[in-house]
Amino acid sequence: MERTDLIFKRFKNIYRIFLILTLVVLGKILFVQFVGSDKDESKGEKLSYRAQKVEAIRGNILSYDGKTLATSIPYYQIRMDCIAPNDSIFKLNIDSLSFCLSKFFGDKSKERYKNQLTEARKKGNRYLLIGNRKVNYSELAEIEKFPLFRLGSNSGGLIKLESYVRKNPFGRLAYRTIGFINSLGEGTGIETAFDHYLKGEDGRQIYQKREGREWVPINGGQNILPTDGYDVRTTINIDFQEAAEEALREQITKGYNVEGGTAVVMEVATGAIRAIANLKRMGNGGFDESLNYAVGQATEPGSVLKLVTLVAILEDGKVNLDTPIDCGRGVWEYMGQKVTDSHAVGATNVKGAFAHSSNVGFAKLATNAYHDDIEGYTKRLNDMKIGEKLNLDIRGEGIALIHNAEYIKQHPGLLASMGFGYGMTLTPLHTLTFYNAVANDGKMVKPYFIESFEKNGEVVKQFGPTVISGSICSKETAKKAQEALRAVVTEGTGKFINKTPYSVSGKTGTARGLMDNGKYEKNGLRRYQATFCGFFPSEKPLYSVIVILYSGAIAGSFYGATQAGPPFLHITNFIYANSPQIKETLEGNKKGGEERVPKIANGIGEESTLVISQLPFKNKSTLLQTTRTNEYVQFTNYPAGLQASKANVVTDSTINVIGMGLKDAIYILENRGYRVKSIGAGRVVGQHIQSNAESGKPLVLLTLSNKKQKEEEMQIRETTEDSSEDASTEPKGENEVKEIVKNN
Repeated sequence: MERTDLIFKRFKNIYRIFLILTLVVLGKILFVQFVGSDKDESKGEKLSYRAQKVEAIRGNILSYDGKTLATSIPYYQIRMDCIAPNDSIFKLNIDSLSFCLSKFFGDKSKERYKNQLTEARKKGNRYLLIGNRKVNYSELAEIEKFPLFRLGSNSGGLIKLESYVRKNPFGRLAYRTIGFINSLGEGTGIETAFDHYLKGEDGRQIYQKREGREWVPINGGQNILPTDGYDVRTTINIDFQEAAEEALREQITKGYNVEGGTAVVMEVATGAIRAIANLKRMGNGGFDESLNYAVGQATEPGSVLKLVTLVAILEDGKVNLDTPIDCGRGVWEYMGQKVTDSHAVGATNVKGAFAHSSNVGFAKLATNAYHDDIEGYTKRLNDMKIGEKLNLDIRGEGIALIHNAEYIKQHPGLLASMGFGYGMTLTPLHTLTFYNAVANDGKMVKPYFIESFEKNGEVVKQFGPTVISGSICSKETAKKAQEALRAVVTEGTGKFINKTPYSVSGKTGTARGLMDNGKYEKNGLRRYQATFCGFFPSEKPLYSVIVILYSGAIAGSFYGATQAGPPFLHITNFIYANSPQIKETLEGNKKGGEERVPKIANGIGEESTLVISQLPFKNKSTLLQTTRTNEYVQFTNYPAGLQASKANVVTDSTINVIGMGLKDAIYILENRGYRVKSIGAGRVVGQHIQSNAESGKPLVLLTLSNKKQKEEEMQIRETTEDSSEDASTEPKGENEVKEIVKNN
C-alpha cells in the first residue's frame, strides 16, 4: 500500500513539472509575439513581433438596378522573397526578370535591378520591395507572367500585398449624394452616413521582424480574418440620373450667369429618389457636384409655394377653385405693403389666379382667409408638415423655417408675403416632398435614398417607404390642387410644357435671393432662383420632379419657365421614353374598346420592320411579312388592322413623297435632281414643285405635319412667367415694408 502511494506521488510530481513547463513555454510565446523580443540563438539577432490591421473590403454602393456607383479596387504592393528560388533557377532567370521589371516600372535600369536582387539574395532578404508604386489587378496579372515570378511564391519568390482604393466607375455622376469619407472618418453623402455598414470589421495579421529590418507576415492562430462590409443598394436609377445631370448641365452652361442648380426625381408612391443632380460653378468656370443644393440649400421658394396657400384655403373651406377673386390691374396694398404683378390678371377665380401666378390674387386670398386667424393659419401649415424635418438618409439637411403666429403678428406684411411663397424657407427636397404629397392624394412620404443592405448578393436588411403624414389634406382637396396645377400647364404660366404626349401638372416660380449685404438688391444687381416643380402623368402620377437654377448677381431677368422649364422637360421626356409603364398607364393596348393602331410613316419596308416589331397590334406578324422588302411601302389603316402596300413613289410624270418622313423624302428628291426646302416637323403632308431658272434645278417645298413646332418651341416668353421676387420683410425681423415686384 505504501509502495502504491509512493508511485502515485511521483507521477503527481512529474505531472506538476510538465504543467509548469507548458505554462512557461506558452507564456514565453505570448510574450515574444505581442510584448517582448527574443534572440535568434543561431545568429544572436534580436527578433520582435507586431500585430497589424488587415483592412476589410469596403462594401459597394449600388444603383437601384445593381450598377456599381462606388467600389473598392484592389491595388498591390510587389515584394520578393529573394532566397525562395534555388540557385540554378535564380541564375537562369535573373537577367530576364531584371529587364522586365525595368521596362514595367521604368524607375531604374535592368543592371541596377539585377544588382539589387543579387545583393538582396546574398543578405537573405525575404521581403524586398519591388518597383516604385502599387499596381492594379491587370498589371499584377502581367507581373505574374514575368520570368521567375511565373513560378509562384514558393519557387519564384513573388509576394503581393493587397490594399484597396475607392473608385467611382461613373465618375462625378451623383457624386455629392454618393459622397466620400477620409481617413479621419469625415466626409459627405452615403459613404459617410453608412460608413459603419460599408467598412466591415478589420482583421489582424502578426508580423515578425527579420534581419535587414524587414517585417514578414507569419502564420498563426492569433491572426484574425477581416469581415467585409455590406453592399448598400441605393434608390438611384442611373439612367434617370444621367438624364437629370445632362439636362441640368446643358441648361446652366448656356444660361446667363448661373451659379448652380439642382434637379431631383422622386417616385410618387414611395418617396424613393430616382435621380438627384447638383451642379455648382467652380473657379475654373466649369461645373461640378460639389454642393448638395437639394438637401442643404434652404431658401425662400417664391411663387412655386403658392400651392401651400392654395391647399390651406381649400382645406379650411375658405374658398373653392371657382371662387371669384379680383386681381385688379396688378397692384395692391396691404398693411402699408405694395404687392404687384407683372401684368394685369383682372377679375378671375382662384384657379385662374393660381394658373397665372398672381401675387396680388394670392396675397388677397391669404389675408382674407387668415387676417383674423393667424393661429389657424400656422396650425394648418404645421398640419400639412410643410416644414417637417425630413430626417434624410444622408447628412446636411437644411433647416426649414415656418414662422409661428406671434412672429407673423409682429410683422404686419408677412402674412401677405407668405401667401405667394415668401417669409418661409425650405430646401428643394421640402418643396418636392409637398408637391409629391399633393400628387399622392394627400399622403406625404419621406424622401429616401437606400433600398437595402446586401451581403454576397443576398438582402440583409430591406428599406422602404416611410409615411410622414397619412393625410396632409383631404383627398378632395388634393384633387382640386391637382386640377389647379394642371391648369398652370394648360392655360397659365406653364403653357410652354403643354406639348408632350403625356400630361404634366406643375408650377413655375422665380424668387429673389439675399445679397451679401443682407438685402435683395445691391448696386442694381439681384440674385434669383428659378424653379419648376411638378409631376406626371397628371391622371395617375408616377414621378414628381423639381428643377431649380440659382443665378449670380445680375441686372437682367431670370425666370422659372425659361431657366428651369427646359431641363424639367428634358428629364420628363427621357423618363417617358424609357418607361413603358407610363405609356401603358396612359394608353394601354385598348382605347374606347378598340385597339389603338399606330401611325407609321411611309418608307423602306425593311427599315419599317424595326419599328413594327416594337409596337403592339393584332396583325403584326402578317404585316411584318409584307414589309420585308427594300422597296418603299405605304401604310393604311383598315378595320382589319394596319396594312402595307408598295408605294408608287416615282411615276412617269411625278414624284410622290407625301406620308414619308423628311429623311426619306429628301433622299428621293435630291437623287432625282431636285432641291428641297421644308417647313415644320413630322411627316410630309404637302409638296409643291417650283421651277428655278437660275440654277436649272426645280425646287420642292415640303410641308410637314407640325409646321408650327419650331414656333411653339420659342413660346417660353417672359410675359407668361411668374417672378414674385421680393420678400415682404427684411432679414433679422425688421418691420420695414418692401415692395414685391413681379418683373415678368
